[in-house]
Amino acid sequence: MQKNQDKQFTAAGTNIEAVKKANQNSGMSYNEVKEFLAKTTGGHGAEIYSDTDLEDVSAQNQQSQKNSK
Repeated sequence: MQKNQDKQFTAAGTNIEAVKKANQNSGMSYNEVKEFLAKTTGGHGAEIYSDTDLEDVSAQNQQSQKNSK
């Protein structure tokens, strides 16, 4: 019985299951926050999170330049 109970707590006495449960309810992870901020505010290095089609934007820019001449 003691061996099974030892698996529930760390050497310092922290309840492992309680920590796991608290982590599940704690909100976004660090990387999720970085991705959210990059998608919503832009910024340096945000292109890896972008869902913008660069070829489509380039084509629209070229068409816009042709129409303005």
